[in-house]
Amino acid sequence: MSRPSWVEVDLGAVAHNVRQLAAYATGGRLCAVVKANGYGHGAPAVAETALENGASWLAVATVEEGVQLRETGITAPVLLLSEPPWDDLETVVSEGLTPTLYRVASIDALARVVGRRGVGKAEIHLKVDTGMHRVGAHPESLPELVRRVRDLSPLRLGGVWSHLAVADTDPGFTRRQIEIFHGALRSAELALPLDGRPLLRHLANTPGTLLHPESHLDMVRTGLGIYGLYPHPSARRLIDLHPAMRIVSRVSHVLRHPEGARPSYGRVRRLPAPSSVATLPLGYADGIPRGISGGGEVLIGGRRFPLAGRVTMDQLVVDVGEHPVEVGDQAVVVGASGSESISFDDWAELSDTINYEVVSRIGPRLPRRYVS
Repeated sequence: MSRPSWVEVDLGAVAHNVRQLAAYATGGRLCAVVKANGYGHGAPAVAETALENGASWLAVATVEEGVQLRETGITAPVLLLSEPPWDDLETVVSEGLTPTLYRVASIDALARVVGRRGVGKAEIHLKVDTGMHRVGAHPESLPELVRRVRDLSPLRLGGVWSHLAVADTDPGFTRRQIEIFHGALRSAELALPLDGRPLLRHLANTPGTLLHPESHLDMVRTGLGIYGLYPHPSARRLIDLHPAMRIVSRVSHVLRHPEGARPSYGRVRRLPAPSSVATLPLGYADGIPRGISGGGEVLIGGRRFPLAGRVTMDQLVVDVGEHPVEVGDQAVVVGASGSESISFDDWAELSDTINYEVVSRIGPRLPRRYVS
């Protein structure tokens, strides 16, 4: 069965964006962040496209997300961005995922699993908390963690990293995070030399990649940018990114209403004149923010039309006025149609949130159609 609402993902746009971002990576490596189902775009397809166009690593949030990539045949390095639960360490090892660790107990637990399986060495990355204050080891504890990894023969230290908290808005704090990271690395090297082994130091996210070249180090981790979204308006002058997602639907119902009618729940919007109201079969259960109800628009036939009332779980209502709209006509909810376009940034502004949130919440009920 085919639902009359869907997501179009332009893999050509993803390829373009990865190539553009890779050109910024002075350290020569790019890690494509495909967590949360590739920010709603579909992780396997985005991952394969990214790897074909300059990415050498992938990053995910959960073990399950890493396993999904392996099940589709992806063999590239996959970094887990947080410590995995100990119950999942067997899977981490068997699937060849690279865990991020920041506790001695977790390092010991992984070493036991690897030793018991007798599969040689497992590579890990250590994470340092330089100011995000979410997860990660205190910078002063890095020498101890490095020493512990080197003392355990089943493990190999492949990288050390941290995460920038405000690279899009606060250059001063970002510089301080970079300084703390370098200080932690120096302390760890003094405590236990790294023996000349290649070590990936990585710190930059998408805003760090675009706005703070001094944070690039050996690898950058780009998420938002590979999907054609900007972390901050100032980044638009630096790089040409192409939006990769379009949300499309077809009109399911059209009905004429008199002036003063108030469609949808709450009856919050009064029709200013006699109008036709078109219904689209998608809603907040699909990730359309309820917060856009007061100012959101839809494109039909390349023209903008306002929502006629609140976004509901499964449907939108659109005030098309006197314009001839029929059941089956195509409507663009996000993306371009003719010379007009609606963006996730528009939704974020109306919903008082960020484009990261609105794009990643586009739900699985909308089938993904891949185009190039």
